[in-house]
Amino acid sequence: MDELRPQDPSRIGAYALLARLGAGGMGQVFLGRSPGGRLVAVKVIRDEISDHPEALARFRREVATVRTVRGNCTAQLVDASLDTPPYWLATEYVAGPTLRQAVEAAGPLPPGSAVRLLAALAEGLVAVHAHGVTHRDLKPQNVILAPQGPQLIDFGIARGLDQTVLTREGMASGTPGFAAPEVVRFNEAGPAADVFALGATLAYTVTGRPPYGTGDPAVVSYRAVHEDIDLAGVESSLAALIRDCVAKDSADRPDPATVIARCAVDSALAMDPHYRALALEGADRAVPAGVLAATALLPGDPAPGQAPARSEDPPVPP
Repeated sequence: MDELRPQDPSRIGAYALLARLGAGGMGQVFLGRSPGGRLVAVKVIRDEISDHPEALARFRREVATVRTVRGNCTAQLVDASLDTPPYWLATEYVAGPTLRQAVEAAGPLPPGSAVRLLAALAEGLVAVHAHGVTHRDLKPQNVILAPQGPQLIDFGIARGLDQTVLTREGMASGTPGFAAPEVVRFNEAGPAADVFALGATLAYTVTGRPPYGTGDPAVVSYRAVHEDIDLAGVESSLAALIRDCVAKDSADRPDPATVIARCAVDSALAMDPHYRALALEGADRAVPAGVLAATALLPGDPAPGQAPARSEDPPVPP
């Protein structure tokens, strides 16, 4: 989390912006505060791409996806503005480190903790897929280790199973090293592609290394299509499950429900000491004290005792 920059807006819609949470290909994400004091994550589409019909269609699809997928594995949609620029959406703010941040700070997870995390993420995919949606960009940066369990974020390239892919010809969606072979080669993604990404994410979790190495993105993608995943030092039964998840042929991968069954967890992830320490420590650092102290009324806030203006429900994207 970083401080706002001079060029950043101080407010989006009804939300006072407090800090920068991150940035992606679609836009900038800010920590915001609602008139009633609720913390939210506000994603604002970049000005330079807001005039591109494809980019705007993708952003509207993200809003539709986040609205559709409701469960304990995803941050819930709070508000959105899709009619006029700046285009933005606000979701509940989930305090906690990303899986990548946690591994970079504390090293690989122990096998038992990793298996519980795998089962929880697979359960999240069951819920996502039940709504007819594939995530298409599952990776350590898009998993938040919240105290109650992991949360899947950034559905910017997610799509319904019957929707047309909006990427340009010759360009695959997803992240090199986590995108499945069929995504890299044909830009075809279904639930099995999410399972591949799940396996690659777990490999990173237990090794602390990129699953298919580093280097030029095209080279990393080539390795994902043609070479073995890096599982040096991983316990044999866990390595076998990961290898099944990242099988080159999508038909050979287990579905998320099978992954859950093979994990055979017997206790809650939230009670796992290692996971709990990572999540709670990360949550404590998630909102700096200086940001939390920013509670003074800002221009546009309702006066004390005045009810905040009621936001209209976000319009359903076309």
